[in-house]
Amino acid sequence: MAEDFHYGGQAVIEGVMMRGRHHLTMAVRSPNGDVRLSTRRLPSAYTGKIRKIPLIRGVLVLAETLVLGIQVLFDSANVALGEENKKIAGPLLWGTLAVSLGFTVALFFLTPMFLASVIESHIGDSSVVSNLVEGVIRIAIFILYLVLINLIPDIRDIFAYHGAEHKAVNAYEDKAPMETEAVRRYSTAHVRCGTSFIFAVLIIAIVVFTLLGDQPLWLRVVSRIVLIPVIASLGYEFTRISARFAGNRVMRVFFWPGLLMQRLTTREPSDDKVEVAISALKGVIEADGRHAAG
Repeated sequence: MAEDFHYGGQAVIEGVMMRGRHHLTMAVRSPNGDVRLSTRRLPSAYTGKIRKIPLIRGVLVLAETLVLGIQVLFDSANVALGEENKKIAGPLLWGTLAVSLGFTVALFFLTPMFLASVIESHIGDSSVVSNLVEGVIRIAIFILYLVLINLIPDIRDIFAYHGAEHKAVNAYEDKAPMETEAVRRYSTAHVRCGTSFIFAVLIIAIVVFTLLGDQPLWLRVVSRIVLIPVIASLGYEFTRISARFAGNRVMRVFFWPGLLMQRLTTREPSDDKVEVAISALKGVIEADGRHAAG
């Protein structure tokens, strides 16, 4: 297996999912306290050579995150409720995906645009200022959203699993033993975190929309929707570069805000959550190892 592959994942209901080169493994704490592991082979669309093409891979990662992310959330919820044999109905999965996408676009792209349009009438007709205001509003909405969902106990629990996921990955990349006592010492922040990626997208969106210049309202709406894949691709490439040069002092200036934002999306996990994250990471590494061995 190539040494430069970067493992990562996401928090799920009562557990952690880790994505490998060819597989993903989900570890979930069941109602009786056991850690249930499930491993699946990733579709070739997510692992083929096209994934190595800059910019295009960003769109694929976005699609993978949305589709697989919702799948594992449903699966983990079933395990946590003791219904792990229950299958997700296709319409439910795609319906949830459509609603999630619609909510995201409306809240984080269209709402800031409309609010900026209202403010624009009071600050003068400047596309640069208008797009800057829109970007600031978008970031403010994102931060407020994170603050509000942190008030929900179940979300705080998921964020603790998110912190455990980061600890496990940080420990693995530091070649530390995959044991709870060793892993718990590591940070809950990670430069490749999805939170940092989202923050990069919010900043890049300001630049991209400003370059479009002044537009009629209908065209603004269209651009905010159709350019999301482009902006996401740029954000993904920026996140990859940041991770590659994480030790560079100059680069730290750029990815530091994303790390700071992770204080809202991660929490210090208990040892039992760290154990779950370690199990998921070990599981996917073993699965990839078996694949490499033929």
